[in-house]
Amino acid sequence: MNRRDFLITFTWCTLGWGLVPEAVARNLTIHNDGHSENHDDHIRDYLQKMKNFNKPHKDDIWIDQKMYSTFESVVKRIRSLEQLAGHGNFQILSFDAGLKIAREYSEIGEFTKDETEFIEMIFHADALSYGFFGQKPLNSLTSRINKKDVYKVPYTGNYLYKGMPLETYNKINKLLGKEVILTSGVRGIMKQFLLFLNKAYKHGGNLSLASRSIAPPGYSFHGNGDFDVGKVGLGAANFTDRFATTDVYERLSDLGYLKLRYPQDNMVGVRFEPWHIQMSSV
Repeated sequence: MNRRDFLITFTWCTLGWGLVPEAVARNLTIHNDGHSENHDDHIRDYLQKMKNFNKPHKDDIWIDQKMYSTFESVVKRIRSLEQLAGHGNFQILSFDAGLKIAREYSEIGEFTKDETEFIEMIFHADALSYGFFGQKPLNSLTSRINKKDVYKVPYTGNYLYKGMPLETYNKINKLLGKEVILTSGVRGIMKQFLLFLNKAYKHGGNLSLASRSIAPPGYSFHGNGDFDVGKVGLGAANFTDRFATTDVYERLSDLGYLKLRYPQDNMVGVRFEPWHIQMSSV
């Protein structure tokens, strides 16, 4: 998107859902009205927010305190679900399958009505309210990943879709060998819920902050082909700007494999992700 054509309209609306902005103002409109200085100020503010993606900002949307206990119990129950299902199986676990497992195992416990309604609320919420401007490729909470369509990559605990994603990764692996690793592949709906809500939980229920580094459930392209790569031995730093300084990043860039979903200074509301390889054109 051309910065001069940058047009964003936020409408902060609680809809009785317990999502509240920290600031008093409920509306923020950014547009090019002919006053270039004002427009450029908005752009600078936006880019500053993306640069400081892990810090709270005045217009962030938070979980309301009245709903916080339900939010907290959902996070803990999904964490328990991952522990029981195992890392690999949890990657492609559907919503319905997760609810079924929780019902059957007392160490997790059945999701309550309030908890399932909370999950549904988060899934169907418009991510624009958080400041996330990406598309939503997954519109059904009950979507499932067919195991016949995916391949579990050995020694990674991650799956890739057969076809172009797997073929692309195999080419990368052949070229870079032991230097490169698949850090994240296919993600089912429960996995995306865990990542997003965990991030918000660690920051006091700040949904906007979470969305600046993790796509809200339904908005992740890991559900239909995208995947992440890293440098062997770099660990958690593979999910930071440090990856962009590695030889693996440079070689992938030179070879033309890094078609990034979220490039530097993108206008989607997401931090720079040099490790995220885009598979689909949308």
